[in-house]
Amino acid sequence: MNYKLGRIKKRFELLKSSKEKGLITFVTAGDPDYNTSLSIIKSLPDAGADLIEIGMPFTDPMADGVGIQASYLRSLNSGQTLSKTLDIVNDFRKKDDTTPVILMGYFNPIYKYGINNFIRESKRVGVDGLIVVDLPPEADEELCKPARRNGLDFIRLATPTTDKKRLSLLLKNSSGFLG
Repeated sequence: MNYKLGRIKKRFELLKSSKEKGLITFVTAGDPDYNTSLSIIKSLPDAGADLIEIGMPFTDPMADGVGIQASYLRSLNSGQTLSKTLDIVNDFRKKDDTTPVILMGYFNPIYKYGINNFIRESKRVGVDGLIVVDLPPEADEELCKPARRNGLDFIRLATPTTDKKRLSLLLKNSSGFLG
């Protein structure tokens, strides 16, 4: 694997060594427009964000609440695309090369973009990890394993009702942290 000690791991080690808790923020790319969301994302580290999750807008965000659904709609209406979301990360990296960036969203836009192309471009612009809420561990061959082989952390979400057997499956190929 192509890990040099990723930004996510470095950030958690720094927080642990200084006995601090971390703040993970979420912003929808392109909401309300490209420049405003880029400006917000650029300001987050100075405002205390330790990791930044950037939502990849999608037309059918079934696992999200009304607020995020509305932000995705505003973003898409302003012309945001997956390619422009990667551009936001690239523009952010011109100012900040240390704050971990995680893309969060759904598999359909990634599939449409092209999985290999998405992984390659994500690495090129400085994405550190992925949260893909509708891709279960039973489908790890689709994106999780290829992403991990290319040095991208694949972060899973679990609920308080996730049983031990399911949790073991969720953790098997995941990395970065558990949400």
